[in-house]
Amino acid sequence: MSDATAPLFEPQTIATAPKASKPILEKIQKGLGFIPNLMANFANSPTVLEGYMTLEGIYEKGTFTPVERQLILLAASLENGCDYCTAAHSTVLRRFLKAPSELVDAVRANSPVADPKQNALVKLVREIVRERGHASKDTVDGFLAAGYSRDQVMELLLGVALKTISNYLDHLSPTKVDAAFALAEK
Repeated sequence: MSDATAPLFEPQTIATAPKASKPILEKIQKGLGFIPNLMANFANSPTVLEGYMTLEGIYEKGTFTPVERQLILLAASLENGCDYCTAAHSTVLRRFLKAPSELVDAVRANSPVADPKQNALVKLVREIVRERGHASKDTVDGFLAAGYSRDQVMELLLGVALKTISNYLDHLSPTKVDAAFALAEK
């Protein structure tokens, strides 16, 4: 959990969620085999749950590789201090995308990433989050020189937006890390 405060929202189940959240939770359950606690918290607001899932779907269609997308989400979560999302994205990288542990460990330790292109990506995400959207010309130029496009500067903002929503919800209402994600912490 992010801090010792009591959760503002109670996680919802398919049975307890508002009517408009139920079909979205059912789809999540079917796709993942469980409903992550963060999605159960989002279910308190059908509008936010649907908006988050829609934005995530659009983000997944972008030009970044699956590993790059998860690096964006992990780096933003770390900068925002979200333990829940850090665990979730570390799990996705390690278990599902088979990313090297050294890569995930470097991002989590706020150390340079061995691959120069991935390092430029993580560096830009960190700076954008830390500086609230302001990134130095040198950092942006490094991102572009590493082989990314100008359009991808904007595209990574979708990942930052996703994490702003989920990380801030976790700050307002600390979310218990799911057992499936807690394994990444060991």
